[in-house]
Amino acid sequence: MLKRLDKIRFRGHKRDEFLDLAESPNASDTECGDEIPVKIPRTSPRDNEELRDPAGPGTIIMASGVQDFNRTESDRLNEIKGHLEIALLEKHFLQEELRKLREETNAETLRQELEKERQRRLELEQKVNEVLKTRTEEVPATQQPAKPQSQANGTDKRSHTVCSRLQKWFYDKFGEYVEDFRFQPEENTVETEEPLSARRLTENMRRLKRGAKPVTNFVKNLSALSDWYSIYTSAIAFIIYMNAVWHGWAIPMFLFLAILRLSLNYLIARGWRIQWSIVPEVSEPMEPPKEDLTVSEKFQLVLDVAQKAQNLFGKMADILEKIKNLFMWVQPEITQKLYITLWAAFIASCFLPYRIIGLAMGLYAGIKFFLIDFIFKRCPRLRAKYDTPYIIWTSLPTDPQLKERSNATVSRRLQTAASRSYVGSSAPAGINKDEDSSRFHTTKRGNFHEVFNLSENERPLAVCENGWRCCLINRDRKMPTDYIRNGILYVTENYLCFESSKSGSSKRNKVIKLTDITDIQKYKVLSVLPGSGMGIAVSTPSTQKPLVFGAMVHRDEAFETIFNQYMKITSASSNSES
Repeated sequence: MLKRLDKIRFRGHKRDEFLDLAESPNASDTECGDEIPVKIPRTSPRDNEELRDPAGPGTIIMASGVQDFNRTESDRLNEIKGHLEIALLEKHFLQEELRKLREETNAETLRQELEKERQRRLELEQKVNEVLKTRTEEVPATQQPAKPQSQANGTDKRSHTVCSRLQKWFYDKFGEYVEDFRFQPEENTVETEEPLSARRLTENMRRLKRGAKPVTNFVKNLSALSDWYSIYTSAIAFIIYMNAVWHGWAIPMFLFLAILRLSLNYLIARGWRIQWSIVPEVSEPMEPPKEDLTVSEKFQLVLDVAQKAQNLFGKMADILEKIKNLFMWVQPEITQKLYITLWAAFIASCFLPYRIIGLAMGLYAGIKFFLIDFIFKRCPRLRAKYDTPYIIWTSLPTDPQLKERSNATVSRRLQTAASRSYVGSSAPAGINKDEDSSRFHTTKRGNFHEVFNLSENERPLAVCENGWRCCLINRDRKMPTDYIRNGILYVTENYLCFESSKSGSSKRNKVIKLTDITDIQKYKVLSVLPGSGMGIAVSTPSTQKPLVFGAMVHRDEAFETIFNQYMKITSASSNSES
């Protein structure tokens, strides 16, 4: 608004450029076209002659001074007139702006609403006062007719007053607690979910890491005690624990250790430097959080967090599923052992005193933790044979393992039924089981050996029985239809087979002999994306550029299988040649 006023106010010269009244020029200011002409008194020649100095030329100077005085007066009047016009314009535009502001804020409507609210408040106050007055009037009215009553009514009145006093005293003392037990409807509060942010994600991951650090340190110290990381510390702990259990001081010992730990934490919080840990703590360097992350860094961060969350959820799901399958008799021979153990514990708890049961359990826990676990960790074969809890836990299946077992049993039944029917109908004598099972392994297009024109002995390995979905990138071809092909990759004992999914003819399929491969390595198709890629590059003498099998979800598993089979074949061929 001030800028607009400045533009209007100084259409000619700015106010700073106006000269002061005492320094105004001797020329008339004609800023406004409708200015009022100022009458200048004309001097007659006679007056001029009277004004002239009879002494000589000084009269001319005096006349010129009078004219200059008249001109300066007119200039001052014009300048004042210009200032007045500017002030009027300012007033006009300020009134316009004020009117606009009033229309925008609706100050009048707000005042009216405020007055209405005040009137409502006054009316409510009047109503409340009237109700209180009526109640105060009703109380003495009920008390007055009680005076002429008989003596029996007086005793009732006294008992009523005593009850009311007791009730009032009870409410004053315990009314607050009674109000706390009053049932109220539960409020359903919906938590607001924060939007996905890379900075917030990194901060939460660091908070989780810092929060889980005490728990991980405690687990490390327990494992160090069991592994006899420090021989003197583990020996002292074992002797103290066994004595405490033998004399029945196990629970006081654990309570004392908790009090000692809290006391040390108090001293550490006060600034003391105390390290009470068997395993020395290694301080990891904390990287400062980055303010601005690039797109690739954000994508890599999301992938890392997703991978950690996937592994963590997978471990938790395995534990929960094993516990569920243990109690649901999925493995009857394992659950039967638990069932017998629970019955034995129940009978022992019914007939034996708790002191003997606690002593037996404490001694077993100490010997198991300090001695048996140490031996089993150093001797894995003994653990696999005699560690019953470890054997039970490892043999418990998870739900995916149960599903794989059921699918495997169904496929075996189908294969055996098909092989029996084939042998009974058209199989010649002298065919062994390997040839029979390889003959009936089929793909989506037909039998495996017919699709790739291989011998009947060649069939996919057990790891890749269903193959890996991928796309073959042949960089020697320039046509888009031949450059990329979608299909399934198989690995046999001697060949690497790719079955195209677009055409039914075997011309678009690719068969590579493992002994012809000169180089195999992991490959990253798009260097812009983070990570190590999802492809495998295979070099052969018949191709100028390596063949790339890209977009493989299980790339690492496929690479290990191909590489191990390749090393097995090359080592076998080199041994046969030598």
